[in-house]
Amino acid sequence: MSIWWWLIIALALAGVEVATADLIFLMFAGGAAAAGVSQLAGLGLAGQAGVFAVVSIVLLIFVRPWAKSFLQRKTPDIKTNAQALVGQTATVTKTLTASGGLVRLSGEIWTARLQHADANTALAVGTTVTVVEIDGATAVVASDADCSTPSPH
Repeated sequence: MSIWWWLIIALALAGVEVATADLIFLMFAGGAAAAGVSQLAGLGLAGQAGVFAVVSIVLLIFVRPWAKSFLQRKTPDIKTNAQALVGQTATVTKTLTASGGLVRLSGEIWTARLQHADANTALAVGTTVTVVEIDGATAVVASDADCSTPSPH
């Protein structure tokens, strides 16, 4: 196979890696690049495939664990996705109780529920709350006691 095919495969795998950020596809991209170089050395398709497999496995077993731990040490406090929402403030957009409601969080509407609230506690629209946890697609929020009002039910 031509070196260009191996490079296209390597670039495609590196592109997938950008989306996953788990360093698996990057190791396969390294294997594809090595297979491309092996083509320049005169190996046939079977040899190139062998180089791809061996280099990919070696990278997965030896380089990936080291690279992952290195990245985790260098970026230990970076919160992403739902973790980044914990501690942020939100605004109640539909009356909020322990069983549910809606809040505006980071510009989006989220289902939410009050943490540690009894059945008679409800927060009115416009109340500011703090996200204490993300449970699936639900923001678990808390508010000061003076912000809560008894539910009419």
